Amino acid sequence: MTPRDRSEPPSSPGSGPGRWSDLDRPPLNAAALRRALVREESLWTALDVVPATGSTNSDLVEAARAGRAEEGTVLVAEEQSAARGRLDRAWSAPARSGLFFSVLLAPNDVPVPRWGWLPLLTGVAVATGLARTAGLDTALKWPNDLLVTVGGEERKAGGILAERAGTEGVVVGVGLNVTLRADELPVPTAGSLALAGAAVTDRDPLLRGVLRSLEQWYTRWRVVGGDPEMSGLLETYAAGCATLGRRVRAMLPGGDDLVGEATALDADGRLVITAPDGTRHPVSAGDIVHLRPA
Repeated sequence: MTPRDRSEPPSSPGSGPGRWSDLDRPPLNAAALRRALVREESLWTALDVVPATGSTNSDLVEAARAGRAEEGTVLVAEEQSAARGRLDRAWSAPARSGLFFSVLLAPNDVPVPRWGWLPLLTGVAVATGLARTAGLDTALKWPNDLLVTVGGEERKAGGILAERAGTEGVVVGVGLNVTLRADELPVPTAGSLALAGAAVTDRDPLLRGVLRSLEQWYTRWRVVGGDPEMSGLLETYAAGCATLGRRVRAMLPGGDDLVGEATALDADGRLVITAPDGTRHPVSAGDIVHLRPA
């Protein structure tokens, strides 16, 4: 169990729910996380944990645009009240039940068209970090979902959202359900690391593992100018992608639907869908639904 930060006194009797009202969900130890991650020559330059906020992505984008954050800044929230997924969908979870954080990246030596790989890179980093730290096999649903297996079914346990922060930065946010119980799931198709049988659900080592993995993948990708093949990113993402080889429906911007088989990822990270007539369609944005075989 994570030691309580000495700056956080326990709730007094009769004072109502406090940070330690749920002993299965202790608060993150910000000081210990900074000692482990923010060090000389590390990517991570600052790390803050706030009790609650609307959205870590919104907060960090604002800070970056105002010049109050540099590359490598990590903002973590114990609870978010206005978290957003893709297409501005609302997303919520109980306090301290997951990892809700955003990071500021500035890959200025990488051509801007390759910045579209950052959400996919983050997915690979999260999956790799969880495998190492929690002994849990996960899968990636293109473009930004993390899937776990609960009761033999695929469930979404996490999502990734990337947003530009001015002309030189990108804020990448991660929301990951860690200890959500079955009666707390927002929808039946959701899942959590605990429900999937993770060996570790202590959020401190999980966050350290994910951020170290993200640093490794980001550095490897950046050293080769963002080339997805030379960095190994394309091969690794494809190997862990549950979407490839599946029959899917792509709900495209503008309201059109495309049904076919997800056959490949192209050099820009787009999902290539082969329609029944054999034509190939690269998709850069849209909702993807995994369909049962015809």
